[in-house]
Amino acid sequence: MTTKVKDYASYELADIGTRFMALIIDSLILGAITSAFFGAAKGPGVGAGIIVGIAYHWYFLTRQHGQTPGKMLMKIRVIKVDGTPIDDVTPILRYIGYYINSAVIMLGWLWATWDDQRQGWHDKIANTIVVRAE
Repeated sequence: MTTKVKDYASYELADIGTRFMALIIDSLILGAITSAFFGAAKGPGVGAGIIVGIAYHWYFLTRQHGQTPGKMLMKIRVIKVDGTPIDDVTPILRYIGYYINSAVIMLGWLWATWDDQRQGWHDKIANTIVVRAE
């Protein structure tokens, strides 16, 4: 599916399977990082894991053209719905949205399967879409 954004550039939306594989790759990387540094710390480790997750997504989405390592491997990227690059707040909103997606019986993740822009709740919250990288 191709979508037009405000600047009238066309982007091919990333398919759900590709997005899911990128999420798995990024989750494995984040899991390895947080368990290596905070695995033994139960209470503080959870909070630190959230901070590491936010920092990871912020860095890659704002400084690496909307691509985390998982998205790079799967050749997809995140952009704002209007076609502009990701700003500093957007990755934080998306990451908070990940928790909201999961809190409601995973419905936020599933939403992307029937949404016409393939947006999960985290995308809707942050006003983003995931597209094929050029």
